[in-house]
Amino acid sequence: MSIVNDKNYRERVYVIVRQIPKGRVMTYGQIAGILGEGYTARAVGYVMHGADDDVPWQRVINSQGKCSTGRLTIPINLQQELLESEGIKFNPAGKCDLNKYQWFPDGFHREDDSQPSLLS
Repeated sequence: MSIVNDKNYRERVYVIVRQIPKGRVMTYGQIAGILGEGYTARAVGYVMHGADDDVPWQRVINSQGKCSTGRLTIPINLQQELLESEGIKFNPAGKCDLNKYQWFPDGFHREDDSQPSLLS
């Protein structure tokens, strides 16, 4: 059996996703990073594809602040519409401001971006 088909593996993802408050989002990679070894952004996306009704799947988006399900759901852009109904704003390119809407569970915070860039 594949690890992503393991019920315990999947449930660890769902436990985090169920905690995301209405009007906030997490990224696939963020969840993978919290869960650690054996989890990747792609695996979290795969797990989310099979989420039950009690898992707010729409609150997990990609690292660009965009919905990844636009052409995969009926109606088209269902994920973005659900998030907009929760108060999340998207720009015309379909991107939300992760600095405003991204949620971090207790004990996990946005990485410190204050280090100087080598390209500056």
